[in-house]
Amino acid sequence: MSDRPAAGGPDVAVTGIGLVTPAGLGVRENWQRVTAGEATAATDPAFAGLLTDISCRVPGFDAARELGKRKAWRLDRYTQLALVAAKEALADAGLTPGDWDGPRVGVVIGNALGGTATFEEQVRNLVVDGAQTVSPMLVPMAAANMVSGYVAMEFGALGPNLVTATACASGATALGVARDLLRSGACDVVIAGGTESSLSPAIVSAFARMGALSRRNDAPEAASRPFDAGRDGFVLAEAAAILVLERPDHARARGARVRACLAGYGASADAHHATAPDPQGAGAERAIRAALADASLTPDDIDHVNAHGTSTALNDVIEAKVVERVFGQHPAVTSTKGVTGHSLGAAGAVEAAYTVLALENGVVPPTANLDSLDPEVSVDVVAKAPRHLRMKAALSNSFAFGGQNAVLVFTTP
Repeated sequence: MSDRPAAGGPDVAVTGIGLVTPAGLGVRENWQRVTAGEATAATDPAFAGLLTDISCRVPGFDAARELGKRKAWRLDRYTQLALVAAKEALADAGLTPGDWDGPRVGVVIGNALGGTATFEEQVRNLVVDGAQTVSPMLVPMAAANMVSGYVAMEFGALGPNLVTATACASGATALGVARDLLRSGACDVVIAGGTESSLSPAIVSAFARMGALSRRNDAPEAASRPFDAGRDGFVLAEAAAILVLERPDHARARGARVRACLAGYGASADAHHATAPDPQGAGAERAIRAALADASLTPDDIDHVNAHGTSTALNDVIEAKVVERVFGQHPAVTSTKGVTGHSLGAAGAVEAAYTVLALENGVVPPTANLDSLDPEVSVDVVAKAPRHLRMKAALSNSFAFGGQNAVLVFTTP
């Protein structure tokens, strides 16, 4: 790993990864399913009768088993997922909470909507049975800021503690903010990533009414199809991904395995529209170029792009044109949302983790369900099978409602 000064300072070490997604519990299960291109979308009984009745849920997740019944009871699912992912990430990093200098350990978690399932449930209690039935735990369960607080309580992280809320870019923004904390010298370790579990009827109905969700209810497994000519919207998902980031000298001093380096971060605003991307992709391009400059890399240095690739009509074409404008047809492009669906505030962190795994393993996962490439997309999108590729640097894109963009550059150590 290099300590060379990039535009903003030395690279940051990625020493641990934890994943809880529709592709499985843990890094191993995730990587197997993502590289196999096996879609996870399925009919969701909780949404029967709604405009869209499909989702991507985490399979076999038992919060009581993972966290203990008492603890699980007082947490919304979005926090449960994050705690389990953080536990795996810290174990992967070889860090033992309690043995570290707590005030030098920070937590930055991205989240878009907070505990929507808890909020909807308690509103129903209020309307149907009266105020006395509303849980006193509603606010600490539903508030978006609480996930970072609970992670700190669980692991004794006493340093800076915050949540980033940039919609679908939240997880990537969290990693960028964590990188800044490490580069500034404020922390030695930051537990960073994203989490989301907003698979609730009101949220699904709202996205469906907006026209953002796939209506492929008769074939859910084929519904999330980034860059495909037949795409008709994304599939809503839940997930959590946590990366352990460290200062290079701290990682070296304890003999940590460095899985990759977070070398660059770029952010921008479209300042265009609440839900539609800038039609020219100018904001996305600014974020990409800022991330490259921050990493002291050129477009020719990037071997792989994990695209935001939502499976919506506007996003995929605009993003592809931006990628081609910046990189040409050189990098191997994929969207792992074909497998996982779109987990909103968790997505940027999930895809950052997959980007690290791609670099580490020399494998670009295929874009699931890509049967017929949209004729307006001319970049090199990997489909049908994983591509083995020697890589030194890769990019992960995250673009959000509100026009908030975050781009990360990872390099091999």
